[in-house]
Amino acid sequence: MNYTIEIFATLGNRLKDFGKDSATLEVMHRAMEQNEWFCERDILLAVEAIREEFLDKEKLQRWAAAYTRGRAKRVAIIMAGNIPLVGFYDLLCVVMAGHTALVKPSSKDKILTEYIIELLRDIEPTIAIEPYSDQAAIDMAIATGGDEAARYFRTRYANLPTIIRGSRHSLAVLDGKESKDEIEGLCRDIFSHNGLGCRNISLILLPHGMKLYITPPDTINPMTRGNYLQNKALKSMLGVAFTDLGGYITVESNTFSDNISQINYYYYNSISEVKEWIAQNDEKIQCVVSNSIDHPRRVAFGRAQYPTLWDVADGVDVMKFLTQR
Repeated sequence: MNYTIEIFATLGNRLKDFGKDSATLEVMHRAMEQNEWFCERDILLAVEAIREEFLDKEKLQRWAAAYTRGRAKRVAIIMAGNIPLVGFYDLLCVVMAGHTALVKPSSKDKILTEYIIELLRDIEPTIAIEPYSDQAAIDMAIATGGDEAARYFRTRYANLPTIIRGSRHSLAVLDGKESKDEIEGLCRDIFSHNGLGCRNISLILLPHGMKLYITPPDTINPMTRGNYLQNKALKSMLGVAFTDLGGYITVESNTFSDNISQINYYYYNSISEVKEWIAQNDEKIQCVVSNSIDHPRRVAFGRAQYPTLWDVADGVDVMKFLTQR
């Protein structure tokens, strides 16, 4: 895998100045025109996270050392488009595993995805990445979308080895000892990408008596603000109690919020109560931000949007799936 590692490490170097020159600024502006949920701040965050966690040469070497390539296969990657470059990790895994990636970008994230693929082709013209088509012969498939899309994918690829991802949610567990920096990190975990990612925190569990202080960003996407105004009006009409943060609301509930302008919170009595709740809801959970509880997908405050090569999304090791068949 050494040569492939060099390709991706070179990609990381190429992305070092992303957003600092006219060419990449133009790419960002076209991506934002294509998807009005995207903004410069979030695109730069996504690129930074990819560079830092997925394209560091030493990290790639340590991660790849745990896997052995098998027979080359053709793997369809059906990408989501809820946040910028959300499908990059799957692309990385397929190519690193020695397979051919047949990529179908989301129509909402086509500009950025194709830009990255063109950079890879410029680095290595023979890299095994092709556009996906319904008529193409494939051996395996990785598909990501909402729950309805996931049901379709399970039928569409019923006869193939697959990873099918539907909707997941993330939560934070506080113990009242968090520092100011950690709470600021939690705010980034909540509000980055307009709350649209499965790693965005939509539920906060906190001990009785703790005051919840979260501050929305100064600039709120117009789409998010429209959602907030609708949600606030509906809650008022239904008589549901909420706290207005200006651009977002908080609601006391022990369920995940399905509304991007709403953060739910719930007071717990003991950590054992939290552990029991997590065990009962684990199949819905993508990651847990906390200092006070152990979880296989636990991350530090402020790092929810920085998944690592070793993070196992939805509890499925993508590289293991790709290299053991």
